[in-house]
Parts: sequence; C-alpha cells; structure tokens
Amino acid sequence: MNAQVNSTSSVFDYSKWFVAIVLICLAIGGNYYFSAESLIYRVLGVLVLLVAAVGVALMTEKGKSINRLRKEAWVEVRKVVWPTRQETVQTTLVVIAFVLVVALILWAVDTLIGWLVSMVIG
Repeated sequence: MNAQVNSTSSVFDYSKWFVAIVLICLAIGGNYYFSAESLIYRVLGVLVLLVAAVGVALMTEKGKSINRLRKEAWVEVRKVVWPTRQETVQTTLVVIAFVLVVALILWAVDTLIGWLVSMVIG
C-alpha cells in the first residue's frame, strides 16, 4: 500500500516538474515571439512566468526539501557572530600589508633570477 502512495506522489511530482519546464519554455519563447513589444512588458511577462514556474517547482517533494533547507540555512545565518567594523578594518589592513610584503618578496626574487639569468646568458 505504501508503494502505491509513493508511485502516485511521484507521478504528480513529474507532472508538476513538466508544468514548471513548460512555463520556463513559454517565458523564453514568449520573449522571442514578442520581441517587437516594449522591453518592460517582456521582462514583466518573463518574471511572472518564472515566478509561477518556481512556485510549481516548490510544490514538489524535492522543492519542499529545498525550501526546508533554505529555511534551516537562514536560521543558521542568524546564529553567526559577525565581526565589528573595527575588526573588519583591521583584518583588511593586515591582508593588504601581507599582500604588499609578498609582492615585494616576489619582485625581489624575480629581479634576482633575472639578474642571474642575464649573467649566465651574457
């Protein structure tokens, strides 16, 4: 009995994915078909169809799990302790200083190797 329920759910999911793909194809085709119309109308039409396609896709089992993952990720983002402005500025300055030091070292090594090669080649 459980296999029958999963099979029916799977068929409905496939039909929902098919509708979502058709809506996306309609958005793309409609954009080309109505190329003589104003850009704002075409953009609005494409956005409406894409929002409808995403809405249909979110009704599938995979879409529901993706939506659940999005919500859980947002909860985790709220738990992050973000650095203060002062910490950000200090870290940025340390990174810039380190990059400059490494650039100077690489420039010195390049100059030394160039000098050695010119001594060997003549």
